[in-house]
Amino acid sequence: MALAELLVVEDDAEIADELSQALASHGYQVVRAGNGRQAAERAQHRPPDLVLLDLGLPDIDGVDLCRRLRALLPVETVIVVLTARTREFEVVVALDAGADDYLTKPFRLTELLARLRAHLRRRATTAGPPVIRVGATTVDTHTRRVHIGDTEVRLRPKEFDLLATLAGSAGAVVGRSRLMAEVWDDEWLETSKTLDVHVSALRRKLADADDGQNRITTVRGKGYRYEAHP
Repeated sequence: MALAELLVVEDDAEIADELSQALASHGYQVVRAGNGRQAAERAQHRPPDLVLLDLGLPDIDGVDLCRRLRALLPVETVIVVLTARTREFEVVVALDAGADDYLTKPFRLTELLARLRAHLRRRATTAGPPVIRVGATTVDTHTRRVHIGDTEVRLRPKEFDLLATLAGSAGAVVGRSRLMAEVWDDEWLETSKTLDVHVSALRRKLADADDGQNRITTVRGKGYRYEAHP
């Protein structure tokens, strides 16, 4: 039985073949699209559980397609972008466009599989702690909504999980290894830049909703601390 239906959006046929075969061998039901138009059509016709999206497509900018897929797909569908773009701001743009995660090429299949398993586990988890309140911040883990005062903050799934972990230990330093284990997967390397990119995006969204107030402090060499501002 397939673990989940996964849409691979990749214009390089050789890469798509190898990736599809590897994923299928691990139980995924794989559907392929060689360009942005096909991806949008297939996503609309039959929404997948997960999307692997190469940003370097021939017919449409990958970030624009990511934004379109996010509008078409259910909120629980996970979008993981595959990119050769290594500059942080380009990855942040993709996350803001609706991606839940990213991998920089070249990547190891074992890491990709670990991330997919983590996303599927997160989708399947329905229980959670009570509503978390820290100062003006309210994190409702049941509705997965965040407010600062009366302002709702729109977060992507991983950003929400990251905030819930930090706010749940407000005032204390939360180590990088714990964040990687609880928000992602304990098979990942603690040195992954993924955590830093997500913290950067989360920090910016919180500040935009709160007159520029920085609520997440970096504790060098340790991790991050969520501050209980009024």
